[in-house]
Amino acid sequence: MLSSLLLEWNWGTAALVVLTLALSITALLHLLSHHRDHRSAAFWVALIVLSPLVGACLYGLLGINFVRRRGQQYRGSIGPAYRDPPPTCPLFVHSDPVLTERDCSLAMTVDRISRFNFTSGNTVEPLINGDEAMPAMLAAIREAKISIALSSYIFEATQIGADFVEALAAAHNRGVKVRVMVDDAGTRYSWPPVTRELGKKGVPVRRFMPNRFILRLLTMNLRNHKKILVVDGKVGFTGGMNIREGNMISRNPGHPVRDLHFRITGPVVGQMQRVFAEDWQFCAGEVLNGETWFPQVAATGETHALGIVDGPDEDLEVMPVALFAALNAARNRVCLMTPYFLPTAILMAALKLCATRQVEVTIITPAKNNIPVVAWAARTLYPELLEAGCRIYESPAPFDHSKLLLIDDAWSCIGSTNWDPRSLRLNFEFNLACHSPALATRLHTIFEAKKAESREVTEASLQNAPMAIRLRNGFARLFIPVL
Repeated sequence: MLSSLLLEWNWGTAALVVLTLALSITALLHLLSHHRDHRSAAFWVALIVLSPLVGACLYGLLGINFVRRRGQQYRGSIGPAYRDPPPTCPLFVHSDPVLTERDCSLAMTVDRISRFNFTSGNTVEPLINGDEAMPAMLAAIREAKISIALSSYIFEATQIGADFVEALAAAHNRGVKVRVMVDDAGTRYSWPPVTRELGKKGVPVRRFMPNRFILRLLTMNLRNHKKILVVDGKVGFTGGMNIREGNMISRNPGHPVRDLHFRITGPVVGQMQRVFAEDWQFCAGEVLNGETWFPQVAATGETHALGIVDGPDEDLEVMPVALFAALNAARNRVCLMTPYFLPTAILMAALKLCATRQVEVTIITPAKNNIPVVAWAARTLYPELLEAGCRIYESPAPFDHSKLLLIDDAWSCIGSTNWDPRSLRLNFEFNLACHSPALATRLHTIFEAKKAESREVTEASLQNAPMAIRLRNGFARLFIPVL
């Protein structure tokens, strides 16, 4: 009896050892032959070697290359992405030759990085918090006559979200073509799921990459983080704001979140619609085209704007390259605001190089983060930035989810991308690059107001932090590749 148990135990142990070795070797071979980021690769190698079975399994679930393969499958199922032909001449003309060289160079660079070209004649209006953004979005939906396209990462079905459900259902009932898309992970932030509530009212709605059980783990990083609303093909809204009660600061919600969103009119709205149509075709198999979705859009303002799509498919790491190009073009100042500040090594180097070139670099990020481990890891990056000459401010509660990059006196970048590995490499994102001195001035005023209420981080404050805090932050830093 004992010998048979020992034999079974030996066979079981041997099988586990063989399985562990097979998984670990497979993971290491794949890692060494496919991984592009050497720092992230070093993290995974250490994890797999020190904890072979667990490390190999985690790499299979969270590894960046796995996500990219799934992203390529996403793109492959619907054919090539929309892509404008490359421009043949500079867009911006100045009387100042220095400004002409700077702006035309950056415009041409971003033109080639993005699928789209710069458009002229746009208006971009900042909307502060849900108190300004939500009523404006609801008004546009209630006034819609032809079509509504809405994509959101999180869309709650209660409170302010219930107002959206009713407005979308009313539009659908009066004959407006309505299409709503919500990320599958985003539907699980609240109950009941908004997809169910909209479906009960007959509104065409889809989840982005819906999966069940174990498949949710395999696609947990493939999040459609875009926030796009286009009404009648002519009025658009985008930025970083989800549809949830927490954004309604004046209502004193239980978990308040400050944020920035933007109302867009002009030709660039057509680019926003094209991005939505591509995702909708993937989710629903329906092609959106014709005047219903893509009418002729007249110029409404003086902002030059271009859409930048980013995701783990053929748009892989488009946004980090665009951000690097923008930082490299800076001559006077860089103003960066992000809720999650874990930039890649290249973007860290670009920020430090800006400061070395005597460019004024100011970074605002929340003092208390809704994901504490991100804030802990971020503080380990502060010393080298401060040493280079960057200035860092931490904003007080409530948590600020705003995303904004200002370059000099004319350039701005707005949209859904955070400065962290998940957003820069794994999520599907949408942003707008804008050239407008008037818009940059308005956004700089908002930025300065947020800076005025924030606390500046100093090298002394970091050095004087208790040892337990510094150890905690150092431990969190080890996980930056998967945060």
